[in-house]
Amino acid sequence: MRIMIFVCGEGLGHTSRCISIGKEFIAAGHDVHFGAYGYSRELIERKGFVTYEIPSEITLVGKAGSLNMKRSILATFKRGQFLGLIKLRKLLKRTKIDVVISDSYYMGLISARSRLLPCHLIINQSNMEEFFKGKGVSSKILAEIVKKFYNGMFRFVDRVIIPDFPLPHTVCRKNLDFRKKTWKKVFFSGPLVGKSFKETKAEEPGRPHVLCTIGGFGYRKPIFRKVIEAADMDRSINYTLLSGPSVDPEDFEKLPENVTILKFIDDQFPYMKASDVIIAPGGHSTMMEALSFGIPMITVPDQNHSEQLNNSQVIEEDGLGKKLEYSASSEDILRNVRLLIDDEKYVNKLNDMRKMAEKLNGPEGVRKIIESTYQKNKK
Repeated sequence: MRIMIFVCGEGLGHTSRCISIGKEFIAAGHDVHFGAYGYSRELIERKGFVTYEIPSEITLVGKAGSLNMKRSILATFKRGQFLGLIKLRKLLKRTKIDVVISDSYYMGLISARSRLLPCHLIINQSNMEEFFKGKGVSSKILAEIVKKFYNGMFRFVDRVIIPDFPLPHTVCRKNLDFRKKTWKKVFFSGPLVGKSFKETKAEEPGRPHVLCTIGGFGYRKPIFRKVIEAADMDRSINYTLLSGPSVDPEDFEKLPENVTILKFIDDQFPYMKASDVIIAPGGHSTMMEALSFGIPMITVPDQNHSEQLNNSQVIEEDGLGKKLEYSASSEDILRNVRLLIDDEKYVNKLNDMRKMAEKLNGPEGVRKIIESTYQKNKK
């Protein structure tokens, strides 16, 4: 098969899980192409994949730790990027693609269907209208439009792939809301992680070790600084902070000796394997990575981001970590870091999740079900 994987570039979690799928298909002898934009495209290219520049689909707007989805959608429409459908259709024709896999990139699905190509959607949220609840009449109307759009997308895809543990262990379960017909298309693949626990060699930063991936957007700087303050309170715990593409490590002076800040790395898994705790927002992909490596989490979800808030709530409810708010103090952070390091019940629970992820083998599961669907469609 010649496969095109379209990647939503808003957050590198989409990119990481798509890379894992790409590696799996290539290992099985398939011809894999990627369509991506921004930092996502750059990362995929550095991994050596055939990659094409595609139009961005959504512009994220927010400040002070809060995502404004209404303003984000309006900003996206103003940019007129949906005219990129013509470009995508030509790309699919030129590359003679057989199957399209789209990770939360809906223009890719529409372009694929316009050429009558089999298409598969990867998502970890199907209730986007939750962003607009209780925010006025205009937001309510926009929520209805969004809901109808998503349900339309779900109708014409061949498969909806949820890159998560099967129910009842699904971390994103509070973000899933499908009609009965769509549920028949849903496949819980298990985590789609760029590297498995077994194939990863751990860094040696000194233990205990905390990996913080809270960086990435400027509005997360306040909580980023509080993590540094927490590290300074107990220098027996080592911290590696990933600042992300939008935050400059040089903005943080006089770091404690137990803190290292890295601006951007292609492969966070060696640091993850060396960690006892991960501090992160409520992004789904990072959660899947942490659970696949058997590491408890402290999540700090973006304010007004219903998806992240729901994910973080499940992490706490299922005994996989703790949820904090942006208002949490550095003392709160340190107290929860110590709890997750010292409490054996978290260690045992996370070991079970790691073993489950290994057994599921998400990338292999995705490959097999898409191969099977493609062969049935050819008959």
